[in-house]
Parts: sequence; C-alpha cells; structure tokens
Amino acid sequence: MPIMEKQTARDSEVLPKVPVPPLKQTLDTYLKCVQHLVKDEQFKKTKAIVEKFGAPGGVGEILQKKLLERRDKTNNWVYEYWLEDMYLNNRLALPVNSSPVMVFPKQTFRDHKDALRFAARLIQGVLDYKALIDARALPVDFARGQLAGTPLCMEQYYRLFTSYRYPGLKTDTLKVQMNAASSTPEHIIVACKNQFFVLEVAPNNKQLNETEIFTQLEKILKMAENAEERLPPLGVLTSDGRTEWAQARDVLTKDQTNRDSLALIESCMCVVCLDEPCGLQPRDTNRALMMLHGGGREKNGANRWYDKSMQFVVGMDGFCGVVCDHSPFEGIVLVQCSEYVMKYITGSPTKTAKASTVRELLPPRKLLWKCNAHIHGMLTSSGDRLQRLVNNLDMDVFNFNAYGKEFIKKQKMSPDAFIQVALQLAFFKCTGRLVSTYESASIRRFQEGRVDNIRSATPEALAFVKSMTDERVTYTDSEKNKRLRDAINAQTSYTIAAITGMAIDNHLLGLLRISKELKMEKPEIFCDETYVSSNQFILSTSQVPTTVEMFCCYGPVVTNGYGACYNPQSDHVLFCVSSFWENTETSSAVFVKALNEGLLEIRDLCNRSSAAASKLADSGQGASQPKKSGK
Repeated sequence: MPIMEKQTARDSEVLPKVPVPPLKQTLDTYLKCVQHLVKDEQFKKTKAIVEKFGAPGGVGEILQKKLLERRDKTNNWVYEYWLEDMYLNNRLALPVNSSPVMVFPKQTFRDHKDALRFAARLIQGVLDYKALIDARALPVDFARGQLAGTPLCMEQYYRLFTSYRYPGLKTDTLKVQMNAASSTPEHIIVACKNQFFVLEVAPNNKQLNETEIFTQLEKILKMAENAEERLPPLGVLTSDGRTEWAQARDVLTKDQTNRDSLALIESCMCVVCLDEPCGLQPRDTNRALMMLHGGGREKNGANRWYDKSMQFVVGMDGFCGVVCDHSPFEGIVLVQCSEYVMKYITGSPTKTAKASTVRELLPPRKLLWKCNAHIHGMLTSSGDRLQRLVNNLDMDVFNFNAYGKEFIKKQKMSPDAFIQVALQLAFFKCTGRLVSTYESASIRRFQEGRVDNIRSATPEALAFVKSMTDERVTYTDSEKNKRLRDAINAQTSYTIAAITGMAIDNHLLGLLRISKELKMEKPEIFCDETYVSSNQFILSTSQVPTTVEMFCCYGPVVTNGYGACYNPQSDHVLFCVSSFWENTETSSAVFVKALNEGLLEIRDLCNRSSAAASKLADSGQGASQPKKSGK
C-alpha cells in the first residue's frame, strides 16, 4: 500500500470529490468503445456479458453501491486503486517503461567548469522552487483548453521533492515524507562516475549560495576521479525490474554501511547526475535516449537512482534534462518545475558571491557500499538487462513544421483532438486497423485528482481514417471533411467526459477492485478477452505542452506498442515516437513517416474545403454540389 502524506493542501479542500459515474452510462460507453475494435462474434459475447453484469439486481449494482459508499468515506475513491494498478504493482523496470523525461536544449560547455556552473545554478533554481512549495506559495493552476478556468488540485506539487518509491517483491511503496522536522538537514545526492555523494544544502542552517554549491561540486568531481577509491556502480540496480531490485536491496541492507547509504539516498530532496560525455551527435533523438536510459552501463546508465522522484541530469557534453518517477505526479508538474528551473538558469546573471563570503565548508561525503560476490553478480545481471533495454528502444523525435496550433484553431478545431485524430490516421496507415488507445486526461478539478483515460480510437475516428485511405471507394471532400469534424467532435466530447470524472477506465477499475475486496469470484466482464485486450494500450499518447524550449518523452507501455508524446506550438508540433526494435510489427520511423503524410493530407483537405466554402459564398449558391475528390 502506498503510504501517503495525510495533511491536505488548503486548496484541495474546496474542490469537489471525484464522482462515480452511473453504472449504465459506463457500460454503454464501454461497449461503444470496443465494438469496432473486436470481431463481431467476440463483441456479441461481450455484449451479453456486459448486459448480465449491468442487469437489475446483478453483480454490477452490488459493486456500484459499495463504490458509492467508498466515495463517501474517502477524499478520492480511485486514487489508491489507480496508483497501485498504474504504477506500484507494475514489475517492469522504471527507465523507458515508466519514467518520463524532460529533455533540455543542448547546452554549450567549454569545459567541466562551465558544466558545474550550470549544475550549481540549476541546484539554486531547484532550491528556490522548493522554497515556494514549502511555503505553499505556488499560485494555484487553472485549467486550460476544454472547460478552461477551473481551479486545479495542487497536491502533486507537494510530492515533487518529498517522495521516494521503495521497490517491493510484489508491489512497490510510494512514501511521502510528512513535513520533515526542521532538525533534519536537507541534502541532495550528487551522482558522478557512478559514485554517490551527499551535498548538504544548508550546513549550520545557512543555505549555500551558488558559488559555494559550485565549489562543493568541484570537490565531488575531484573525489569521483580518484580511481583507486571507486566503488561498484550500485545505481544500476535501480534500473532493473522492480522485483529484482527489491531482492537486491534485501541483500544490500544486511550490511549496516549499505543501510546508512540507502537511508541518505531515500531521504534526499532530489538527485543531480553529473554525466560523462556520451560520444553521440547532439540530435534531439540522441538527447532523448540519453535521458531515458543513460546509454546503459557503458555510458551513464548506472549514474542514476531511479527510485527518486526527481533526477536532474547535467552532461559534461551539454546533454541535460530531468528524469522522474511517474508515481507521485503527472507530466504537467514536471513541466512547471523544469520550466521554472530553466528560466532561473537563463534569467538574471549569476549573483557571484564575493570570495570573502564563501565559507570554508567540509567536503561532501561519499556514500560507501559493502559488496560481496552475490551483490557483484546482481550488478552484472542488472547491467545486462539494462543493456538489453537500451538496445531495444527505437526512438524518433520528429519536428513537424508545416503548421502548428494556429492553423488548427483557424479550422475551429481543438488542437489536441485534431492531433489525436492524426495519430489514429498514422496508426491505420501503418497497420490497417485501430487499437485501444490511451490519452491521459487530467482530473485535477477534483480533490487529489490524477488522471483518467481518453479512448481516442473512436468509431468516428475509424470512419474518418477509412475515408482517407480506402483505395476502393472514392469519398468526396465534403464527406471526408464531415467525417473529420465528427471524429474531432467525438474526441472533444470524450475529453470533456474524462476531465469531469465521467470516463470509464477508472470506474471499471474501481468495480474490479471492490469485487476483490469483497472476495467475490472475479466478475466475468473482467475475465472477458475484450476487457483484457482493451487494457493493452498499443498506442499510448500524451500531450505535454511547454512554454520554454524543451520536450517530454517516454517509452511504449506494451512490447508491441508505440509511445507518442507531443508538444504543440503555434507553428510546429514536436512528436516523440517510441517503440521496441525486438517487435517486428512496430517501427518508429515508419510511424513518423505515416504521421507526417497524414498531417499534410488533413491540412490539404481543410484547405480544399475552405476554398470550396469561399467559392460557394462568393457565387452565392444555396446548396453545395459535392464533387469527387481527385484521387
């Protein structure tokens, strides 16, 4: 079970609780979401199972009643269920599979001193941001996009620097430190050459200034370069599957030295990774890869501690960014923190302290480890598995610059819905079918709200992509345009349902979890192959917009799937498409090519339709004559 901070933020107390949607509504929506994605025979079977589940006096009604009772008793009925299902019970390694990253613009460092100055300034920015959070002085976020203007729950921000994810044999534990007693000195862990150091940020209760941080980082670099005293790369263990890391941690904690070192890492505010040059061209794709997995043990893959929520990476070659454990917070919180820090770094000139005010500070402590043959064996195995993950990730960062949000808004369409429909078109071009798609939808309008799922592979999207790709039937532009608008309207309607707590995924998960708690036989609806396949998200997508130059990316969530993160700007859209090389059905380059084609085809369709409408208005005709498109 996750152990969470009990104190509620003042702002979240005024927010409503997440609703429990009506059972019939969810079951009807579920059938609509899956009907066109499964074979007719299978759908008939599913429909019968769902009708039985939702029948008066049936299992569904019993579970719904219990779920409504749970809503009354808790601040957020779905939070713990969702957290365990989405993250804590997942046994896959955190890098690539779970941890999203923020990739900063390539920095130009002339030498290691430049890199350390950047790192010192970054740490100062982090301390500034943390002070705002600690003082509860962050301005409340308000919703943008659909239903803009609603205040949003700020709870996730308070977990940025206070969370730690402990590996478990069957399930992980997310611990959030209660307002830590002010007597505990705050510290950052600095990773350098796979060694870990404790940087006290306020020795003798006086916060370090930037020059002092720089001096301490120089000492760390010097200590890390001492090859005779170099210890094994323990960080690589945290890159492994969660059960494997839990087993390794159990072995490590048998020794007091290791327990002491772990305690310091587990109580730090964040990790700063000073990376070695990776020897790759600084293209967007390479920088994304280095943030996602560090290049494996041969590069910087062991210079990490993946359990910690925030890891800031500063590469000596200018490859910089943030790696985060996703369990405590969503992408928007990572964006807000990253943008604050980046603005801090590039903002006011460094306030260099006068030499006289730089204190004589004790050098940072290096963490020590005691490793026996068993642990050395585990280090090798973890390194091997990380290397396989590194070799398997197929990443393509694609900057689509033919148009951006402005063009889409001129068509009177939602940019997010438009891009989601374009992703469906790209997938259909690659495979000739649509599949269960995940788009995260924030439910921060509610107390302790995290996300629900927008199922973007709608029947309307299928009708549109068929009209764009069918070689046998030629559709008129007006028919295609109507289908495009229908698809975008369906996507927008689902988005509004999701952000107002009326989507189906969290609700179905809640019903399943209640049945487990009641020790019932697993209801048939959840054993049905339609339900199982509808939760295999072959296309996992997320809009992560930024106002500062940087971008977010992540890996696929299933072996035969794609991760597609996008950042829409006024005149371009940046896409990060990921898949696995080991799967022959997927290829990030093929997907990107189809995406580019599809986006251009939709633009041309919109332009032709606009031109036809103008012509019609000019000629003053009352009715349009649909004409065959020139195929």
